[in-house]
Amino acid sequence: MRCADNWKEYELIDCSDGEKLERWGNITLIRPDPQVIWHSEKKHPLWKKADARYIRSKTGGGSWEVYKKIPDAWSVNYRDLRFGVKTMGFKHTGIFPEQAVNWDTLADIIKSAGRPVKVLNLFGYTGCATIACLKAGASVCHVDASKGMVQWAKENARLSKVDDKPVRWIVDDCFKFVKREIRRGNTYDIIIMDPPSYGRGPNKEIWRLEDNIYDFCKTCTEILTKDSLALFLNSYSTGLSAAVMEYVLRESVAIRLGGSVSSDEIGLRVSETGGVLPCGATAIWRKE
Repeated sequence: MRCADNWKEYELIDCSDGEKLERWGNITLIRPDPQVIWHSEKKHPLWKKADARYIRSKTGGGSWEVYKKIPDAWSVNYRDLRFGVKTMGFKHTGIFPEQAVNWDTLADIIKSAGRPVKVLNLFGYTGCATIACLKAGASVCHVDASKGMVQWAKENARLSKVDDKPVRWIVDDCFKFVKREIRRGNTYDIIIMDPPSYGRGPNKEIWRLEDNIYDFCKTCTEILTKDSLALFLNSYSTGLSAAVMEYVLRESVAIRLGGSVSSDEIGLRVSETGGVLPCGATAIWRKE
C-alpha cells in the first residue's frame, strides 16, 4: 500500500466504530468511513473535544453537528501546495488527503520529462491534482461537470499561486469532452481520471464505473500523444479493486501503446495506532 506520509497540516489521528478522527490544520473533525469496521476503544481525548462531527441520517445523507465555532472555509498546506477546506454536505471537505501520493508521483514524472508536458485532469473536482501538475511545470486542462467544483479549483490555484500558469478550466461532461477532443485532434501527455462510482447524465443516462470504465479508457488512448507519459486511474468503488483496474489499463492502454502498468491501494497512517487505513486504489500506466 502507498501511504500519504508527508502531510504536516493533515493528520488521521484515530479511527474506530465506522468513524475517523482527523486534524485539518487546527480544526478537528469526526467523519464516517465504511472501511472502519473495528470497535477499538476511543482513547484519544479529541474524540470528546472535536470541533465538528458528521452524523449520518437513517433516511440517507446526514449533517454536520458543530460543537465549536469553525470558519465556513479555511486552508491547509501540503508541501508547497495550498488548498481550501470546507465542511461540505455528505461528509466531504474538498480534499482526499490520501491522493497526495499521486500528486507527488505526477510531479516527479513531469519534472523528469525534460520537455513541456500537457495534462488532462478528468473529473477534476477541486483541483488538487491540477495544482500539483501546474506547480511541477505542466500545462493542464481541468474538466469537471460541476461549475461549483471548477470555481473551487480556481480558488485553490490562487491559494497555491499558480493561477497565472497555463491552465484551461472546463465545465463539461467528461465523456463528451473527450469525444470532442478526439474530433479536434487535441492530445495530452498525461491523463488523470477520477471517475465517480455511479451517476446520472443530463438525459438520465446511468453511469456505473464497473460497466463503463474499460471502454472509456480505450477511448482516452486516442487523445494520448505518441510520446505520452502516463495515465492515472483512481477508484473509491469497492467493486473495482486495484488489481482489476491494473488489468483494465493493461488491456485498454498498454496493449495498444506499450509500456507498463502498476496498481496499489492508497491509504493514510493512523497516528494513534500506527496502522494504515485503506482509502481507495490507483492504477498507473506509464510509457517507460
